[in-house]
Order: sequence, then structure tokens, then C-alpha cells
Amino acid sequence: QVQLVESGGGLVQPGGSLRLSCAASGSIFDIYPVGWYRQAPGKQRELVARIGSSGSTNYEDSVKGRFSISRDNAKNTAYLQMNSLKPEDTAVYFCYAYIRAAGTSFPRDYWGQGTQVTVSS
Repeated sequence: QVQLVESGGGLVQPGGSLRLSCAASGSIFDIYPVGWYRQAPGKQRELVARIGSSGSTNYEDSVKGRFSISRDNAKNTAYLQMNSLKPEDTAVYFCYAYIRAAGTSFPRDYWGQGTQVTVSS
């Protein structure tokens, strides 16, 4: 069974940095796009950053120049480096991946359980 596990969240002061990790485990045939979403209290979940199989990236406008998404295919792990954090970045961050599990014909969506990021002084 394929699972995504996030780590790296926590409390940080404005202007600080955090790096989130998303590790995929289980019987995996291939991993396609991977993304990070976030959901703040009372708001809809939004896409923060996405990285394709080829390494192409997309970012939500408010995080451009501050956040960087990357992936290590050998480790089945994706990262979100977050710099110059602001209080409005406070949210639960979820990892998403489009994965084809071993023994299956088609990929499907997988989500992690979420990790809390709080930016506050």
C-alpha cells in the first residue's frame, strides 16, 4: 500500500525558514507530478507548488521567490523549502502525488496527512 508521510512542520518566527519533506513508501512503480497544498482555517485548500516528472515547477504567486520545491526520485521524496516566511503562510501543508503503484495499470492521487506550519512571533 502506498503512503505519503510529511514532516518538517513547526513554529517559526516571521522571516524564518522551514523545509518540509514528503516521503512516499510502499510498492511504487512510478511517481508523476508531486505538489504541496495548504489550507488555512476558514479557507479553501490551495496549491502552493508543483513539480513534474521532468522537474518543471509551478508556484502560487504569493510564494514565488520564497518557496522552492524539489524532488529526489531515488528516495521517492519531495521537499518544500520555505524561506522568508510570513504569518499568512500559516496553514496545514499537505503533500500530493500522482503515483502508479506496482501491479496496477493506472496512476491515482495520493495525499499525506498534513503537517502544521505556524509563523508567529
